[in-house]
Amino acid sequence: MEKRRYRLKNLLFGILVITATLLSTPRVAHAENEGALWNALRNGTAFAMMRHALAPGTGDPKTFVIGDCTTQRNLSDDGRDQSRRISDRFRANGIPAARVFTSQWCRCAETAELLGIGDVVHLPALNSFFTEMERRSSQTATLSKWIAEYQDKAPLVLVTHQVNITALTEVYPRSGEIVVARRDENGNIRVLGTIHVPARR
Repeated sequence: MEKRRYRLKNLLFGILVITATLLSTPRVAHAENEGALWNALRNGTAFAMMRHALAPGTGDPKTFVIGDCTTQRNLSDDGRDQSRRISDRFRANGIPAARVFTSQWCRCAETAELLGIGDVVHLPALNSFFTEMERRSSQTATLSKWIAEYQDKAPLVLVTHQVNITALTEVYPRSGEIVVARRDENGNIRVLGTIHVPARR
């Protein structure tokens, strides 16, 4: 019973954090010249932090187990189609290959695989903390440090969850939305803009 109350408390806290973010943080507008965002990704001066494609629902079932997709909320057919069209957008903008890292959640890993632009590597720092908001600060610090130490000049794509992206960038992304950002000279994350390919044509 105490464990259930603890989880419920964390879930309610998470909802409050997300609501506060939506009310207090202005949405980053799409850049007037989307080509500039693609150019920054292509030349490695910025990285892409992408929310998984459309996976209807919220959170995960109580039976959730990492590595067992049958226990998780997964991409819909529209989400898979969205992932492929995002892949087309990468290729059309001169990025046929990239370094791709993903959360271990199946909906993120499948999104990353369907992009088809590089070998997909699981990165636990990208895992969701939606039901464990007490991990928000420490996990975001871990991810921020990882990004700061990343040295490869190849385009970088991180496929993760809304809570992770919002914690790092203060942007609340839609399903499949790409937040284009870079580290400034002071080590802070600066958002350059967002790119969105809708889940339905």
